[in-house]
Amino acid sequence: MIDYNGRRFRSRGKGPDAAVTTYRQDGDLVWAELSGSGVRRGALTGRCAPDGSLEFAYTMVREDGRVIAGRCHSTPKLLEDGRIVLHEVWERFAPYASTGVGELEELR
Repeated sequence: MIDYNGRRFRSRGKGPDAAVTTYRQDGDLVWAELSGSGVRRGALTGRCAPDGSLEFAYTMVREDGRVIAGRCHSTPKLLEDGRIVLHEVWERFAPYASTGVGELEELR
């Protein structure tokens, strides 16, 4: 199992102003906080599988006042330098229902 505790990630390809997510972990329990790039505050809570994949629910309050909730499945890929890229498949719930994919890259 990958230890995510203390690791920080940013959306890949969105530049230095993209939201930063800081993970915490205790056994298979994972949680994180995120902010930046239009997100005033966000949080996630979920589980880490033995293969390092993450399954979690998330909430966020956007700068424009929208409150968004959803779920996500993240699959890790280890880079040569030891950092992790998380491939995410996410779903947002109504009233802002949407689905998509993205990648988060671990910060050095």
